[in-house]
Amino acid sequence: MNSASEAAQPTNDLPPPAGGRAARLAILLSGRGSNMLALAEAVRAGALRGLAEVAVVFSNDPAASGLAAAADLGLPTASLPSKGRKREAFDLEVVDILWGYQPDYVVLAGYMRVLSPAFVRAFAGRIVNIHPADTHQHQGLHAYEWAYDNHLAETKITVHLVDEGLDTGPILAQRVVNLIGADTLAEVQRRGLAVEHVLYAETLAYLLNKTTQR
Repeated sequence: MNSASEAAQPTNDLPPPAGGRAARLAILLSGRGSNMLALAEAVRAGALRGLAEVAVVFSNDPAASGLAAAADLGLPTASLPSKGRKREAFDLEVVDILWGYQPDYVVLAGYMRVLSPAFVRAFAGRIVNIHPADTHQHQGLHAYEWAYDNHLAETKITVHLVDEGLDTGPILAQRVVNLIGADTLAEVQRRGLAVEHVLYAETLAYLLNKTTQR
């Protein structure tokens, strides 16, 4: 696993969890929340056990199935519809909602919105994203479609800190996905998600361990 560079360390006024306290995660999603579910399981009994707790699962779509899945697990949930809203005004409302849950990290898990500079600055150095491609090769949406359409023999899952660019933040970790023989888009996605669900929790555990040692 590649460690974060010095420049990628948390830089805002949020203190790192102290005294062995579990880090509070605000998990943001827009859809079914498969990465959220994997992270919740890692908190319960996996790589994040004792290191993190889910402070809130938030969605910009109140009807997102991931919210119902989180509620079924007994996790706190919140939502605010983004449809028809201007990006920065919406994001400032979301920031206010999230601050109410006192998160140490904001974890993007299929959150299908480009964050405004105002949002990024509110949690500077504390926003983590998972991207289903090498961010040096493909940014933005449809990364699995890109890999499939280009008949790639492999792709990479990337976990990175979020800055004000589109998938340009410092890379925390990457892992290769073997796509040989993946002859449908569904198979490409299946293989990629299997890696995502493991790598995200492992990378967050690495980041939290490193932060608490500061």
